[in-house]
Amino acid sequence: SEKEQQEAIEHIDEVQNEIDRLNEQASEEILKVEQKYNKLRQPFFQKRSELIAKIPNFWVTTFVNHPQVSALLGEEDEEALHYLTRVEVTEFEDIKSGYRIDFYFDENPYFENKVLSKEFHLNESGDPSSKSTEIKWKSGKDLTKRSSQTQNKASRKRQHEEPESFFTWFTDHSDAGADELGEVIKDDIWPNPLQYYLVPDMDDEEGEGEEDDDDDEEEEGLEDIDEEGDEDEGEEDEDDDEGEEGEEDEGEDD
Repeated sequence: SEKEQQEAIEHIDEVQNEIDRLNEQASEEILKVEQKYNKLRQPFFQKRSELIAKIPNFWVTTFVNHPQVSALLGEEDEEALHYLTRVEVTEFEDIKSGYRIDFYFDENPYFENKVLSKEFHLNESGDPSSKSTEIKWKSGKDLTKRSSQTQNKASRKRQHEEPESFFTWFTDHSDAGADELGEVIKDDIWPNPLQYYLVPDMDDEEGEGEEDDDDDEEEEGLEDIDEEGDEDEGEEDEDDDEGEEGEEDEGEDD
Protein backbone atom coordinates (compact mmCIF):
# COMPACT_ATOMS: atom_id res chain seq x y z
CA SER A 1 0.00 0.00 0.00
CA GLU A 2 0.96 3.65 -0.31
CA LYS A 3 1.40 3.99 3.46
CA GLU A 4 3.83 1.05 3.59
CA GLN A 5 5.85 2.51 0.72
CA GLN A 6 6.09 5.85 2.51
CA GLU A 7 7.28 4.15 5.71
CA ALA A 8 9.85 2.16 3.72
CA ILE A 9 11.15 5.38 2.13
CA GLU A 10 11.52 6.99 5.57
CA HIS A 11 13.41 3.95 6.88
CA ILE A 12 15.67 3.95 3.80
CA ASP A 13 16.43 7.61 4.49
CA GLU A 14 17.37 6.80 8.10
CA VAL A 15 19.66 3.96 6.98
CA GLN A 16 21.18 6.22 4.33
CA ASN A 17 22.01 8.80 7.01
CA GLU A 18 23.87 6.09 8.96
CA ILE A 19 25.81 5.15 5.80
CA ASP A 20 26.68 8.82 5.22
CA ARG A 21 27.95 9.15 8.80
CA LEU A 22 30.18 6.09 8.31
CA ASN A 23 31.46 7.52 5.01
CA GLU A 24 32.42 10.75 6.77
CA GLN A 25 34.26 8.80 9.48
CA ALA A 26 36.03 6.74 6.81
CA SER A 27 37.11 9.91 4.97
CA GLU A 28 38.59 11.34 8.17
CA GLU A 29 40.47 8.12 8.95
CA ILE A 30 41.67 7.72 5.34
CA LEU A 31 42.96 11.30 5.46
CA LYS A 32 44.94 10.51 8.64
CA VAL A 33 46.44 7.41 6.99
CA GLU A 34 47.34 9.42 3.87
CA GLN A 35 48.99 12.10 6.01
CA LYS A 36 50.95 9.46 7.91
CA TYR A 37 52.25 7.76 4.76
CA ASN A 38 52.85 11.06 3.03
CA LYS A 39 55.38 11.86 5.77
CA LEU A 40 56.91 8.38 5.54
CA ARG A 41 57.40 8.77 1.78
CA GLN A 42 59.27 12.08 2.04
CA PRO A 43 62.78 10.64 2.74
CA PHE A 44 62.39 8.34 -0.27
CA PHE A 45 61.29 11.20 -2.52
CA GLN A 46 64.36 13.13 -1.31
CA LYS A 47 66.67 10.18 -2.03
CA ARG A 48 65.09 9.75 -5.46
CA SER A 49 65.63 13.44 -6.28
CA GLU A 50 69.31 13.14 -5.34
CA LEU A 51 69.72 10.14 -7.67
CA ILE A 52 67.78 11.78 -10.51
CA ALA A 53 70.16 14.76 -10.28
CA LYS A 54 72.94 12.45 -11.53
CA ILE A 55 71.10 11.80 -14.82
CA PRO A 56 71.36 14.60 -17.42
CA ASN A 57 68.07 15.72 -19.01
CA PHE A 58 66.03 13.33 -16.86
CA TRP A 59 63.00 15.60 -16.49
CA VAL A 60 62.83 16.94 -20.04
CA THR A 61 63.03 13.34 -21.32
CA THR A 62 60.29 12.29 -18.90
CA PHE A 63 57.99 15.12 -20.04
CA VAL A 64 58.68 14.52 -23.75
CA ASN A 65 57.89 10.81 -23.30
CA HIS A 66 54.59 11.53 -21.53
CA PRO A 67 51.78 11.64 -24.15
CA GLN A 68 49.72 14.40 -22.50
CA VAL A 69 52.64 16.64 -21.53
CA SER A 70 54.51 16.24 -24.83
CA ALA A 71 51.41 17.54 -26.65
CA LEU A 72 51.95 20.87 -24.83
CA LEU A 73 55.64 21.21 -25.70
CA GLY A 74 56.97 23.26 -28.59
CA GLU A 75 60.58 23.04 -29.75
CA GLU A 76 61.68 26.07 -27.72
CA ASP A 77 59.84 24.76 -24.64
CA GLU A 78 61.93 21.60 -24.93
CA GLU A 79 65.09 23.68 -25.23
CA ALA A 80 64.20 25.61 -22.07
CA LEU A 81 63.31 22.41 -20.18
CA HIS A 82 66.82 21.06 -20.83
CA TYR A 83 67.83 23.41 -17.99
CA LEU A 84 65.28 21.82 -15.61
CA THR A 85 67.22 19.95 -12.91
CA ARG A 86 64.62 19.06 -10.30
CA VAL A 87 60.86 18.78 -9.87
CA GLU A 88 59.18 18.58 -6.45
CA VAL A 89 55.51 18.01 -5.63
CA THR A 90 54.42 18.98 -2.11
CA GLU A 91 50.95 18.16 -0.81
CA PHE A 92 49.83 20.51 1.94
CA GLU A 93 49.55 19.24 5.51
CA ASP A 94 45.85 18.37 5.39
CA ILE A 95 46.20 17.17 1.74
CA LYS A 96 42.64 18.18 0.85
CA SER A 97 43.55 21.88 0.85
CA GLY A 98 45.93 21.63 -2.12
CA TYR A 99 49.48 21.12 -3.36
CA ARG A 100 52.48 22.89 -4.90
CA ILE A 101 54.76 21.95 -7.81
CA ASP A 102 58.29 23.41 -7.87
CA PHE A 103 60.51 23.40 -10.97
CA TYR A 104 64.22 24.07 -10.31
CA PHE A 105 66.32 25.43 -13.19
CA ASP A 106 70.01 25.95 -13.87
CA GLU A 107 71.20 29.30 -15.21
CA ASN A 108 69.62 29.55 -18.66
CA PRO A 109 69.17 31.98 -21.59
CA TYR A 110 65.38 32.24 -21.15
CA PHE A 111 64.56 33.59 -17.67
CA GLU A 112 66.19 34.80 -14.46
CA ASN A 113 64.23 32.58 -12.03
CA LYS A 114 65.98 29.67 -10.35
CA VAL A 115 62.63 28.18 -9.25
CA LEU A 116 59.19 28.33 -10.87
CA SER A 117 56.25 27.23 -8.71
CA LYS A 118 52.53 26.80 -9.07
CA GLU A 119 50.22 26.27 -6.08
CA PHE A 120 46.68 24.96 -5.99
CA HIS A 121 44.40 25.75 -3.05
CA LEU A 122 40.93 24.83 -1.89
CA ASN A 123 39.47 27.34 0.53
CA GLU A 124 37.14 26.38 3.39
CA SER A 125 34.08 26.56 1.16
CA GLY A 126 35.79 24.23 -1.35
CA ASP A 127 36.41 26.85 -4.05
CA PRO A 128 39.63 26.16 -5.99
CA SER A 129 42.25 28.78 -6.79
CA SER A 130 45.85 28.81 -7.99
CA LYS A 131 48.84 31.13 -7.96
CA SER A 132 52.31 30.91 -9.43
CA THR A 133 55.73 32.50 -9.71
CA GLU A 134 55.98 35.43 -12.08
CA ILE A 135 58.48 34.43 -14.76
CA LYS A 136 61.23 37.04 -15.22
CA TRP A 137 61.93 36.56 -18.91
CA LYS A 138 65.22 37.73 -20.37
CA SER A 139 65.04 40.27 -23.19
CA GLY A 140 63.34 38.83 -26.29
CA LYS A 141 63.04 35.36 -24.73
CA ASP A 142 59.40 35.33 -23.53
CA LEU A 143 58.17 32.02 -24.95
CA THR A 144 54.55 32.82 -24.04
CA LYS A 145 54.50 35.76 -26.47
CA ARG A 146 55.97 34.05 -29.49
CA SER A 147 53.58 33.09 -32.27
CA SER A 148 56.11 30.79 -33.91
CA GLN A 149 54.95 28.86 -36.95
CA THR A 150 57.72 26.29 -36.57
CA GLN A 151 56.45 22.86 -35.71
CA ASN A 152 57.78 20.20 -33.39
CA LYS A 153 58.26 16.58 -34.40
CA ALA A 154 54.89 15.37 -33.15
CA SER A 155 52.87 18.20 -34.71
CA ARG A 156 54.72 18.02 -38.04
CA LYS A 157 53.23 14.59 -38.51
CA ARG A 158 49.76 15.88 -37.67
CA GLN A 159 50.20 19.04 -39.77
CA HIS A 160 49.23 21.25 -36.82
CA GLU A 161 50.74 24.53 -35.73
CA GLU A 162 53.03 24.46 -32.72
CA PRO A 163 51.05 24.35 -29.46
CA GLU A 164 50.79 27.26 -27.07
CA SER A 165 53.91 27.45 -24.89
CA PHE A 166 54.14 25.09 -21.93
CA PHE A 167 55.10 28.13 -19.84
CA THR A 168 51.67 29.78 -20.32
CA TRP A 169 50.52 27.20 -17.72
CA PHE A 170 52.20 29.33 -15.05
CA THR A 171 50.01 32.32 -15.92
CA ASP A 172 46.76 30.42 -16.52
CA HIS A 173 44.55 30.47 -13.41
CA SER A 174 41.23 30.33 -15.25
CA ASP A 175 40.19 26.85 -14.10
CA ALA A 176 42.19 25.88 -11.02
CA GLY A 177 39.72 23.13 -10.14
CA ALA A 178 40.41 21.26 -13.37
CA ASP A 179 44.08 21.96 -14.06
CA GLU A 180 44.89 18.94 -16.19
CA LEU A 181 48.65 19.49 -16.37
CA GLY A 182 48.97 19.98 -12.60
CA GLU A 183 46.99 16.82 -11.91
CA VAL A 184 48.99 14.79 -14.46
CA ILE A 185 52.29 15.86 -12.88
CA LYS A 186 51.04 15.25 -9.31
CA ASP A 187 49.11 12.00 -9.80
CA ASP A 188 50.75 10.34 -12.79
CA ILE A 189 54.35 11.51 -13.26
CA TRP A 190 55.47 12.32 -9.69
CA PRO A 191 54.63 8.90 -8.14
CA ASN A 192 56.95 7.17 -10.66
CA PRO A 193 58.72 9.39 -13.22
CA LEU A 194 61.17 6.60 -14.10
CA GLN A 195 58.51 4.70 -16.06
CA TYR A 196 58.23 7.64 -18.49
CA TYR A 197 61.96 8.33 -18.61
CA LEU A 198 62.52 4.72 -19.73
CA VAL A 199 59.87 4.71 -22.47
CA PRO A 200 61.73 3.52 -25.62
CA ASP A 201 62.20 6.00 -28.45
CA MET A 202 59.56 5.27 -31.10
CA ASP A 203 61.97 6.20 -33.91
CA ASP A 204 64.41 3.54 -32.68
CA GLU A 205 61.63 0.96 -32.54
CA GLU A 206 60.54 1.79 -36.09
CA GLY A 207 64.16 1.53 -37.27
CA GLU A 208 64.51 -1.89 -35.66
CA GLY A 209 61.28 -3.00 -37.33
CA GLU A 210 62.60 -1.96 -40.74
CA GLU A 211 65.86 -3.83 -40.13
CA ASP A 212 63.88 -6.94 -39.19
CA ASP A 213 61.92 -6.65 -42.45
CA ASP A 214 65.18 -6.42 -44.41
CA ASP A 215 66.51 -9.51 -42.62
CA ASP A 216 63.31 -11.40 -43.43
CA GLU A 217 63.59 -10.43 -47.11
CA GLU A 218 67.23 -11.54 -47.21
CA GLU A 219 66.33 -14.87 -45.60
CA GLU A 220 63.50 -15.38 -48.11
CA GLY A 221 65.93 -14.63 -50.95
CA LEU A 222 68.38 -17.22 -49.62
CA GLU A 223 65.58 -19.78 -49.32
CA ASP A 224 64.60 -19.17 -52.96
CA ILE A 225 68.20 -19.72 -54.06
CA ASP A 226 68.40 -22.94 -52.02
CA GLU A 227 65.15 -24.21 -53.53
CA GLU A 228 66.39 -23.47 -57.07
CA GLY A 229 69.63 -25.28 -56.24
CA ASP A 230 67.67 -28.29 -54.99
CA GLU A 231 65.60 -28.34 -58.20
CA ASP A 232 68.77 -28.26 -60.35
CA GLU A 233 70.24 -31.13 -58.35
CA GLY A 234 67.00 -33.05 -58.81
CA GLU A 235 67.20 -32.60 -62.60
CA GLU A 236 70.83 -33.78 -62.63
CA ASP A 237 69.88 -36.89 -60.64
CA GLU A 238 67.13 -37.68 -63.17
CA ASP A 239 69.66 -37.40 -66.05
CA ASP A 240 72.03 -39.76 -64.24
CA ASP A 241 69.23 -42.28 -63.69
CA GLU A 242 68.28 -42.18 -67.37
CA GLY A 243 71.92 -42.75 -68.36
CA GLU A 244 72.21 -45.77 -66.08
CA GLU A 245 68.96 -47.24 -67.45
CA GLY A 246 70.28 -46.82 -71.02
CA GLU A 247 73.48 -48.72 -70.17
CA GLU A 248 71.45 -51.57 -68.63
CA ASP A 249 69.31 -51.85 -71.79
CA GLU A 250 72.42 -52.11 -73.99
CA GLY A 251 73.74 -54.90 -71.77
CA GLU A 252 70.50 -56.87 -72.17
CA ASP A 253 70.64 -56.56 -76.00
CA ASP A 254 74.06 -58.18 -75.99
